[in-house]
Amino acid sequence: MSRKAGRLKARFEELAAEGRAGLVTFVTAGDPNRQISSDILAGLPDAGADIVELGMPFTDPMADGPAIQASSLRALKAGQDMIATLDMVRAFRETDDDTPIVLMGYFNPIYIYGVEKFTEDAANAGVDGLIIVDVPPEEDGELRIPANNEGIDFVRLTTPTSDEERLPALMGGASGFIYYVSIAGITGTKSAATSSVADSVSRIKKFSDLPVAVGFGIKTPEQAAEVARVADAAVVGSAIVQVIADNAENIGESKSSPDLLNSVLSFVSELARGVRTARS
Repeated sequence: MSRKAGRLKARFEELAAEGRAGLVTFVTAGDPNRQISSDILAGLPDAGADIVELGMPFTDPMADGPAIQASSLRALKAGQDMIATLDMVRAFRETDDDTPIVLMGYFNPIYIYGVEKFTEDAANAGVDGLIIVDVPPEEDGELRIPANNEGIDFVRLTTPTSDEERLPALMGGASGFIYYVSIAGITGTKSAATSSVADSVSRIKKFSDLPVAVGFGIKTPEQAAEVARVADAAVVGSAIVQVIADNAENIGESKSSPDLLNSVLSFVSELARGVRTARS
């Protein structure tokens, strides 16, 4: 059993005490195969990731752009499923009991697995939070309540179109942090202006005391630094997944790839340096 209460809360408190924003990294579980994905996951904290979002592969990731869609297909082709994803978290917890892990994805794989079984197994594996992009707050009780009962935070998404009438509903029942999707559209396509991000973060904080992480469209250390100046964390996903894709074709029959692993972790280190120096 790998339960440890409040990893997300503790991490954001640590970041606040250090006077800096955090780096949240997204990778898809099992991409491009389970061995390499597990190695990437294990290496992310030392590379500078403060929180890890682990994507649950799905055949129809409708909110995601081409890079993350392709990552899901690679993972599924390699045999990744929910059991394997939870096993990855469990193995990660054998050496890291502090870095928060948030599972991100869609409700269908959870529903097929069984909601009660999923939340219990996820908590026991060491999962700290959930981001389920296709479940609105009006319909999330079926998952949020059992997740909360198991000590798993339910992270809510807000967007540029979430106005002050909508925000109270989005904040209600949220825990862990608020994920601000800084662009209207799919992941990995365009980037938002820093000024508009700052305004949106300020608006969100009128309705919630939770930390605000900003994602979608952050592709470079410089962009991550800009976001880190105005938000509590910067989220990078598609750009990291693209590094995996760019190196995936060179995987041999051994199913391992030191070059791929080094390329991903080096890029994450560059992002982390950008985030960590943003307020200095």
